[in-house]
Amino acid sequence: MLELILTQNSTFIIGPIAKVLGYVMQGIFWLLDKVGIQNIGLAIIIFTLVIYLLLMPLTIRQQKFSKMSAIMNPELTAIQAKYKGKKDQESMMKMQEETKAVYAKYGVSPSGSCLQLLIQMPILFALYRVIYAIPAYVPQVKEVYTSLVDKIYTNPGMVYFIKNKLSSAAMFSKQFDNTKFEVKNTIIDVLNRATHKDWAALKEKYADLATDIDSVKGKLDHYNNFLGLNIAFSPKDMIMMEFASDHKNWGIIIGAILIPILSAVTQWINLKLTPQANTNNNDNGMGSSMKMMNNLMPIMSAFFCFTLPAGMGIYWIAGSVIRSIQQIVINKHIDKMNLDEQIQKNIQKYEEKLKKKGVIGTGLSDKVNGKSYGTVKDALQKSEEEKKAEREKAQAYLNKTEKKKDSGSKSLADRVNMVKDFNERNNK
Repeated sequence: MLELILTQNSTFIIGPIAKVLGYVMQGIFWLLDKVGIQNIGLAIIIFTLVIYLLLMPLTIRQQKFSKMSAIMNPELTAIQAKYKGKKDQESMMKMQEETKAVYAKYGVSPSGSCLQLLIQMPILFALYRVIYAIPAYVPQVKEVYTSLVDKIYTNPGMVYFIKNKLSSAAMFSKQFDNTKFEVKNTIIDVLNRATHKDWAALKEKYADLATDIDSVKGKLDHYNNFLGLNIAFSPKDMIMMEFASDHKNWGIIIGAILIPILSAVTQWINLKLTPQANTNNNDNGMGSSMKMMNNLMPIMSAFFCFTLPAGMGIYWIAGSVIRSIQQIVINKHIDKMNLDEQIQKNIQKYEEKLKKKGVIGTGLSDKVNGKSYGTVKDALQKSEEEKKAEREKAQAYLNKTEKKKDSGSKSLADRVNMVKDFNERNNK
């Protein structure tokens, strides 16, 4: 059976990654403690920065794929048009080979973008898990609870009281009944989400431990204080607690409202800066779906950050800001790349790879010779200009056809041929 420390995640893949990331978080908190800064909010920001810097190589690959996809899409479309309607094995193989050669020319893999996401997703889920359950991964924070929990644990009826009288116990009710979870660790989980009312109820129930309870709560408030907000609580809870108080702290209320708003805004900016792989949205509606998802994600982010502990909101905001800065830096780096030199290197590498398989002469060099791409930025601009020219050409053809058309004399067959003729020209 896996050893469980509090609620450390034991899920396949995510669990082990979360444990490794937990050591990173532990090290950061230990270093901050050594310089006299005991602050979970700051530790989360530094932790997020470190992880995203480690993920930088994957981010570069993903953005490069998106940029190159936009440039090479016309070539892929031309190949599809060339073999349109041809279902014989020889044509399908040639189409596959030519498509593969285009990807090789631009130095990207057809599964490149998906692969980067598949690698990043479990890391990001594990990152979320560590931040959501700080005491499970940072011993210094867990130790704050330990002595108090040991004392409470000796009292009769303690489990019943914690489970049924503290509101924060509701989300952990199943853990109390599951033998694989240690009861003391579950109590720490409950106290880690305890509201002011929960702490007051605990203090009233165990009056003889009032000094210990105040000491633990004071230390936790110090650890969780970030710009005047207690990041162990959700913005929703903070606002409700302040409105329930006789002396409202409007600074806390405004700060709590700003967390979900900043989360949505920073994520929206990040999405706008992220290059999107070019999709043939006229054929399959993928572009519309992506646009809808990009509009919904900031809203969903705001909702989650409003209901989850504010520490998660700080993670979300920090992550979006860091990613946005990465996007700007990486985009500038990729845009300045000399695409001509890069393509020649890619072709040489591809041909050497084929030679080992006994294939000589791909014809790629002949197609590229005499053609200048310039920088990646230049190639992207040319790609957009070519698309615009094609659209204008198609529109001009339609206008010309409309002028010539005599609606009274054209037969149905003539109209069908006209549409067919236009489609063929447009595909070319």
